[in-house]
Amino acid sequence: MKRKLAFLGTIFPAIIVADILTKRWAVNVLQAEGPRPDFLGGYVPLTFATNRGAAFGISIGDDPRWVFIPIALAALALMSVLLVRAHERDHLRIVSLVLVVTGAVGNLIDRIRWDRGVVDFIGPVDLGFMHWPIFNVADMAISCGAVLLAVSFWMEERALRRAGAEAAAGSADDSD
Repeated sequence: MKRKLAFLGTIFPAIIVADILTKRWAVNVLQAEGPRPDFLGGYVPLTFATNRGAAFGISIGDDPRWVFIPIALAALALMSVLLVRAHERDHLRIVSLVLVVTGAVGNLIDRIRWDRGVVDFIGPVDLGFMHWPIFNVADMAISCGAVLLAVSFWMEERALRRAGAEAAAGSADDSD
């Protein structure tokens, strides 16, 4: 449990502080009239937006925050259970869950504090074949964590299959 708490104790505050500070900066700077700051030579525009819906602006109803807050709390509970059950040495699983939890909390803070929704400000990014929607630091944590979590589950599945195949081969050898 110490390793899990160590990961949580370092990753969580770093991302939450970065998320809160960058969103505050976006509200103060990007909402104001005047020139926009240049980021990465203009390849990544900075655009203030609020998102009252879910990922990619998916919305339901006029005031969806009262739907999304309980959904976020339920997702946090599920991620917490997965984190508690994760093996102490499964660093990939632990880091991925901490990233998802941290990002969810970062966006949940916005939903609770005001009815305008989650503050987004990075993008839209032109990928050549599509424009990636506007996002924030918490969204990056959720996305990276989700990809890492999928990799973690895939690796676990491969290990279980390999162990099953080895056990089957071992029992076939014993019957000879």
